[in-house]
Amino acid sequence: MENKLTRNLYLFPYALWIILFVIAPIVLVLYYSFFDIEGNISLANYEKFFTPVYLRMTFSSFWYAFLITVISLIIAYPTAYLLTKTRHKQLWLLLIIAPSWVNLLLKAYAFLGIFGTYGAANSLLEVIGIGSQQILFTDFSFIFVSVYIFIPFMILPIFNSLNELNPTLLEAANDLGASKWTTFRRIIFPLTIDGVKSGCQVVFIPALSLFMLTRLIAGNRVTTLGTAIEQHFLVTQDWGMGATIAVFLIIIMFLFMIVTGNRKRGV
Repeated sequence: MENKLTRNLYLFPYALWIILFVIAPIVLVLYYSFFDIEGNISLANYEKFFTPVYLRMTFSSFWYAFLITVISLIIAYPTAYLLTKTRHKQLWLLLIIAPSWVNLLLKAYAFLGIFGTYGAANSLLEVIGIGSQQILFTDFSFIFVSVYIFIPFMILPIFNSLNELNPTLLEAANDLGASKWTTFRRIIFPLTIDGVKSGCQVVFIPALSLFMLTRLIAGNRVTTLGTAIEQHFLVTQDWGMGATIAVFLIIIMFLFMIVTGNRKRGV
């Protein structure tokens, strides 16, 4: 009885945090989604979401989040693999993660200077003879900066999975004559798939709702659900529509987490 009481006391702060900062905001967003711009209770916002404009915006959000996630994964996996083979790997990992400690807004403004007309990127293009290009306010700049920001969060879970891999399995595969590609395909990748899924979750979900970078780096050329939510809450003051988009965004995020979740395999 005493142990149960002690356990409940330990769970209380956690339960309180979940109620106040997870459940309550979701309930509040759901509540506002049933009000139109005039404050009347209505389902008009949900009907409006399924119009071509918002469906196209949803597809655009998915597409950019998918590109950011795939590019991050392609770069992160070999990087994480090489890190596990190097000396002082924890130091190298720290150097990769360190930029994530810098404020997102500061990094965005830094890239405004780098990709600007007279920035370092165009100066390099001038030196190699290509000439000045419009890099800023393009899809390329948006995806590049997004990948740069998110890639440490993709590397870390993959690195942990690779670092925990039992080396005797690789030695056994080598003794049995398996090629490096076969070893990777049949042993390394399947055993580190949980790290890949975790990395995809922590990249895809926030990438789906980006709005600051779409303003600063993409110059509003890229429109995502996050951009629409910001606009409805801060510009048009249509909180109901902004909340409705947020509801669908939350649903999409939960579905993605379920699809990429780690399932326990039976013995």
